[in-house]
Amino acid sequence: MKDSPVRHLALQGASNFRDLGGYPTSDGRTTRWRHIFRSNHLGQLTAADVEIVRALGVRSAFDFRGLEERAAGVCVVNEIAVHSLPIEPTVVAALRAELARGTLTAPVALELMRESYRNYVRHNTHSFRNLFGHLLEDRAPLVIHCTAGKDRTGFASALILHALGVPDEIIAEDYLLTNRHYKRDATNASDLPADVLDAIGSVEASYLAAAFEAVGTEYGDLETYLRDGLKLGAAERAALKARYLEA
Repeated sequence: MKDSPVRHLALQGASNFRDLGGYPTSDGRTTRWRHIFRSNHLGQLTAADVEIVRALGVRSAFDFRGLEERAAGVCVVNEIAVHSLPIEPTVVAALRAELARGTLTAPVALELMRESYRNYVRHNTHSFRNLFGHLLEDRAPLVIHCTAGKDRTGFASALILHALGVPDEIIAEDYLLTNRHYKRDATNASDLPADVLDAIGSVEASYLAAAFEAVGTEYGDLETYLRDGLKLGAAERAALKARYLEA
């Protein structure tokens, strides 16, 4: 068996840049290597990083950051076509409101994180639907990212892997790899208490579970969400698999 490509690319100016390839699906296939990457934002890549990303052939970026976030870190790889799919961040503002009221604790922070994931389904499904519209066009190799590359990007990656037929437990493992590879930005929201920063600076299974709980509440089940929320019918699912799975 030939060696698999490395999943996590240790870039100096980005963290959590990794490949969604090599995962088995329930029908015995595997996700293609070097087609879909996930990352934090691409605004601080070094010259050496840019060369690595160019060598990967990345042509497109799908950026879930909100307006101010995008302005603060513009993609530095000129050849990458950036497509904005904005989901405005809400957690830090909500945390600061709790802090001002004197009610901010780590459990409160955890629940605010879970609620933000539920809101991806309730209020931002159109952005994920647009992502799949792009994925159905030939834009690979591509990268999906937000600011930290862990929450909006984490849910998007989970949806992609689900749509391709990757089992739940493997999707959960991929999601939690963030805790190994994400380097927290020390300058971000540093006015918040350390235990709160820990809650928002990592991922836990309950966050992703909250998003899928909202899928169940709003749509009944995941298959219905893929079909009605994300507009992935049988033809679209087959097209995604043809493009992003090994034959």
